[in-house]
Amino acid sequence: MAKKVKLPLTEETIAELKAGDNVLLSGTLYVARDAAHKRMVEALKRGEPLPFDIKGQTLYYMGPSPAPPGRPIGSAGPTTSTRMDMYTPRLLAEGLKGMIGKGIRSEEVKTATKKHKAVYLAAVGGAGALISKSIIKSDIIAYADLGPEAILRLEVTDLPATVINDIYGGDLYVEGKAKYRK
Repeated sequence: MAKKVKLPLTEETIAELKAGDNVLLSGTLYVARDAAHKRMVEALKRGEPLPFDIKGQTLYYMGPSPAPPGRPIGSAGPTTSTRMDMYTPRLLAEGLKGMIGKGIRSEEVKTATKKHKAVYLAAVGGAGALISKSIIKSDIIAYADLGPEAILRLEVTDLPATVINDIYGGDLYVEGKAKYRK
């Protein structure tokens, strides 16, 4: 049974999440991919503020498609998380608490996730049309010139995901493989 999780994430909620837990996320999250990550980290290096308060927030690594009539967004599937790995430790140090994408993370990101008490979740690749049904509102909030790589603020209800990396060092991808080794 999936755990209902309210966003933004709290330290108490994060402490309850373990690798392998299925969750249904409701609340506000942000969409950012590699081009937006690069701009955010460059802004931090210059001492400039981010376009939104990242403390406690969750970033969804998503490739949106245009919204059909009457919907806030089109297909909203996850993109490969490793493309954000070079920027993620800095954003975790700034207070980012959750990430949603697909695929494995680097050892540096997993170490930073544990150190800064954050979680990495996976959404099902190829299920973007289904995932989009959980999105009730979508607004561009920064870097509109990046087109589909702009930062979006999403309001979601029961967006499905699975905890991959938790604050205890759990890694569902490693644990899952270990179960089937002989």
